[in-house]
Amino acid sequence: MKLAFTKMHGAGNDFVVIDSTTNAFALTAEQIRWISNRHLGVGCDQLLVVERPSGPAADFRYRIFNADGGEVEQCGNGARCFVKFVHAKGLTDKREIRVETLGGNIVPRLEPDGEVSVDMGPPRYEGEEALAVNGETVKVALLSMGNPHAVQLVADLARAPVTTQGPRLEKHARFPKRVNAGYMQVLDRHRIALRVWERGAGETLSCGTGACAAAVSGIVRGLLDSPVRVGTRGGTLTVSWAGGDNAVWMKGPAATVFEGTLEL
Repeated sequence: MKLAFTKMHGAGNDFVVIDSTTNAFALTAEQIRWISNRHLGVGCDQLLVVERPSGPAADFRYRIFNADGGEVEQCGNGARCFVKFVHAKGLTDKREIRVETLGGNIVPRLEPDGEVSVDMGPPRYEGEEALAVNGETVKVALLSMGNPHAVQLVADLARAPVTTQGPRLEKHARFPKRVNAGYMQVLDRHRIALRVWERGAGETLSCGTGACAAAVSGIVRGLLDSPVRVGTRGGTLTVSWAGGDNAVWMKGPAATVFEGTLEL
C-alpha cells in the first residue's frame, strides 16, 4: 500500500500529515511507530490525520497520534500546521476553520503575516499539587488544554530535569492517562522560557498546548500578564488569555518541509 504524506513543523514540533478525507484511516499503532521512527521511518513527534467532520458544526476532523502509536486529544502546534495543510491541498478556501478534535472543537485562523492563530478554547485549571517524584516533592500546576498538563516553575531552564524527571511525571500514578510535564522559567511579566516532556513523544522542540498551559498557570498564579511570549527550543509562540472562561489564543509559525510517498 502506498501512502502520500506531508512533513511539517510548528516551531520545531514536527509532524507527518495524512489526508484521509476521501478514504478511511487504517494505520495500525505499529505502522505509526514505524513512520514516526527517526532512523527507520520518516520521523516525527506526532502523526496528524485530516478527516471529514462527524457533523455540520465543524469543517474537518483532526486526529493526533503520538510517536508511540497512541491517539491523544489535542496538539496546538499541529493545529497550526493543519490549517496550512488543508489550504495547500485545496480542501478549503476559508481562512478560519472549525476543527473537531477529541479534546473539543478548535478554531485555527490564517493570519496576514503568514502565522496561524488558534482559538484553543477555555482552559480547565485544577490548582496546584505536591507530588512525590523520585524521592523528592515536586509542586506542579495541573490543568487541561483539551489534554492534561503538569507545569512547574524552575529557576534555570537549562538545568531543569526534563529528560530525567519528565518521564516519571508522565507516568506518575496521579495521572492514569499520563500527563505532559512542562518546565517554565519566568523571564518577565510577558515572557517565559519553556521545555516540555510530552507523553508518548518525549521532549519536543516545542509544545503548543504546553505553551498555553504554562502561560495560563503563570497568569493564574499572578506571575504573568497576557499576552505571553513563550520561548521554546524550536521558536517563539504568543499566548493570550483574558482569564476565567475566556478562550486561550495561541499564535505562531507553521511550515511545510517536504512531501513524499511511503510503501507500507
